[in-house]
Order: sequence, then C-alpha cells, then structure tokens
Amino acid sequence: MAKQISELKLGILGGGQLGRMLIQEAVNYNVSTLILDPDPDAPCKNLANYFECGSITDFDTVYNFGKKADLITIEIEKVNIEALEQLEKEGKLVFPQSRVIRLIQDKGIQKQFFKENDIPTSPFQLVNGKAELVNVNFPFPYMLKQRRDGYDGKGVMKIENLYDVENAFEGPCLMEELVDFEKEIAVIVSRNSNGDVKTFPMVEMEFNAEANLVEFLISPSTYPADVQERAEKIACQIASALNITGLLAVEMFITKNGDILVNELAPRPHNSGHHTIEGNFVSQFEQHLRAICNLPLGDTRSRSNAVMINLLGEKGHDGVAKYQGLEKIMAIDGVYVHLYGKKYTKPFRKMGHVTIVDQNREHAIEKANFVKQTLKVIS
Repeated sequence: MAKQISELKLGILGGGQLGRMLIQEAVNYNVSTLILDPDPDAPCKNLANYFECGSITDFDTVYNFGKKADLITIEIEKVNIEALEQLEKEGKLVFPQSRVIRLIQDKGIQKQFFKENDIPTSPFQLVNGKAELVNVNFPFPYMLKQRRDGYDGKGVMKIENLYDVENAFEGPCLMEELVDFEKEIAVIVSRNSNGDVKTFPMVEMEFNAEANLVEFLISPSTYPADVQERAEKIACQIASALNITGLLAVEMFITKNGDILVNELAPRPHNSGHHTIEGNFVSQFEQHLRAICNLPLGDTRSRSNAVMINLLGEKGHDGVAKYQGLEKIMAIDGVYVHLYGKKYTKPFRKMGHVTIVDQNREHAIEKANFVKQTLKVIS
C-alpha cells in the first residue's frame, strides 16, 4: 500500500455498532474514518472524522462517498454493489471485494458456491416464490429463507405443513433441510492481500429462540481438538475459495452424528467475534484493519475464557433506552460493558453487549448468567 496506515482515509458503508467498534480500533492507528449511513443519529455519528447521512443502497450516494476515501469497507452487506464495482474499476480499494459482497448478498448463490466448492452444507433447493412450494418434493419440516436482505433472524421461517406454506414468504427463497444439530458454532477467519490467513478459535453459540439472535457465546470451545481443527479448516477453505481480503465469519452447525455443516457467511466483523476485544490478543476489529491494509495479521489466541452476551431491548419496551442493573454488574471483576450509542430501544433491538472474562470457565459462565438476569434495557 502506497500510504502508511496512519495516512489513510477509511470509508465505511454503515454506521451501526460494528462500524463504531471498528472506529474505536482505527483510532489507535490514527486512521481517518468516513461513515455513510441513512440514520442521522447512527451510533458512529459522533465518532467518525466525517459523517454523511445518506443511502448505502443508492448508486450515486455510495459512488460519490467512496471517491472521498482511500480504502472502502462495509459493516453490513446490504450496499450498492454497482457503485463499488465502478469505484474498483477507477482504482479504489474495496475490501471485501465487491464480487464477494455480491455473492454473499444472495443466500441462494451462497449455497450454490458451497456446493460447487465441496463445502459441507445442508441439502437445499431454490424457488422463485411461494407458489412453487406446493409442487416441490422437499420433506417437511424445512427452513425457508428469503434469498436477499434477511438479517438478525429476519427473513427466516420454519415450514412444518401446508398451512405454513400458505403463509410463506413471497419472492425468491431458499429451502433448506432442517438440521438436527447439537451446537451452533462459528469461526472467524482473516485473510490479507498477500494471502496470509489466520483463524480465531472456534466459539459455541446459544440463540434466543424467540428473536433468533445470538444471545450467549462461549470462547474458546471445549469440543475435541479434531472437531475444532475441522471447523477452522473449513473456514480457511472458504476464505481461499473466495480469495477474500478482510474478515469472514463462518457460521456452522455440529450435527448429532458429528458432521460440520456450513450455515451462512458474513464478510465483515461479526457478532460472533465481539468477545475478542477483551478475550483474545488481537480483536476481530483490529484484525479486519490489518487484513484490509495488507499488514501482518495479529495473534488470534485466547487470553482467557470469555463469554459474550448480546444486550437486547426488553419485550414491551419501546422508547428512550434506560439500562437497569448496570451498576450491579459493573461491580463484578472481569465484566466489560459495550453500549452502542442507540438512543431508542425496542424489543430485541441490539443495544450493546457484555463480555465476561475469567481464567475459570465455570466462573465466567456463572457471572454471565448473573449479568443476563440482572442487566435489562428498558424504556
């Protein structure tokens, strides 16, 4: 890279909590950050060197914003690809590359990529709309996912019978065999332009069944070393096949018979890596910066056991956010609170996260359960 990292203007499409935590890391390298987000009160607004309120899906807005930066990255996949492609043609660095974002924007194309590259995943079928569901030969129950724009549990539904078919999504969808899994896991892999690759240790996740969001994450995993090695090998295989520059979160299932199946990808910092800020020698956010700037990748080893809890808005609360129980949990050693700067809460909205670190795994889990029961986001 012609410029040193401290001379760069980094453009970030999206100004939510991921962008906010990326900025917090960029400050350490004196990187100037430019943010584009449609929300005038986005969490990044007061942290970025330059903030622009505008659409990240509009060609002209993204293109003109990108021209202001030396290097462009994303914190959400729902961006205007055509604008990024044009910027790349004009010599701008875009990481992850626009072709990678295009592939991952469409869950159907993503699944076909798995199949073509011998990456283990659940059986699937693509349909153009719910009218086709009546005639397909696919056993109940199955999962139905909208091919585009689904996130944080949205755009996903379980189809158990013909009645559910009648209430299914309209438009192009992906049908997936329902996986009888033992555990949901994730591996974050980083890759720079030189082709250097490093993985963070595999983590185990527990989901909020009602919101379909990660609620509880434990690192490092206690699965046998051979299972963790298989998961990390799959993540590296995908990063290599994509030829990606940046960070890639690979969400997977461990089935009850010991198979590992890839569920979905995210080409950016991810919820399954928040614990790395306190729990690992390098955080996912610093690693993303290192990767996209083609610098040596950092030490991904765990410092200690870490448990991450997503702080979600409570049911029945919609309004200005208040944090109940904050002082109680801050009195506990090893508890680190991250609030995302969102003024308003609503049910299941991601308002922050808490990481608990402890050399004793069981103690970390006990503290995490106390935090989960004590800290509430209300209005």
